Amino acid sequence: MVFIRDTELVLRAAVELVNTLPDTDTSGVDGLVEGSDLEAFTARHGYTGSRTRDARELVAVRGIRPRLHELWSTDRDGAVPRVNAMLADGRALPQLVRHDDMDWHIHASDPGEPLAMRILVETAMAFVDVIRADEYDRVRVCDADDCNGVYVDFSKNGSKRYCDAGNCGNRMNVNAYRRRKADAPA
Repeated sequence: MVFIRDTELVLRAAVELVNTLPDTDTSGVDGLVEGSDLEAFTARHGYTGSRTRDARELVAVRGIRPRLHELWSTDRDGAVPRVNAMLADGRALPQLVRHDDMDWHIHASDPGEPLAMRILVETAMAFVDVIRADEYDRVRVCDADDCNGVYVDFSKNGSKRYCDAGNCGNRMNVNAYRRRKADAPA
């Protein structure tokens, strides 16, 4: 395991949230348009704390996506001021907590803070672990020709090249197979 469980869970949620942006998806469709999209996202990723479930909350979460996306367009040193700004904006105050089926882990924002701010701070805290572990090279953009999806490589050997959003690995392998077949002597 590269990262502890709660860090990996938050990184996976951040990847999914960033990949809802239209410019990361091969179809160019925004994946976070309706309140039901946000509801499904928060349920999948177990976000706790206060929720307003209104249009302002949806707009706020949609609004942090470009800021999170920036973490995939920089290197380790470039990520530090972005992460620090996210922590400062969220007035992060890390505390150990235990709830539901999660053992002791860190929450760095009050559960009464707006959802978008809690997501921003939790993501920043996860990236603190990535930076401190000197594993920023695992923060990647998909290698597929037609995809700008993001991912974090959790594989043991760090060899993952494609995101999980659009079946990119399979699609690129099929394309490579077809090229080899076309180039092969008859």
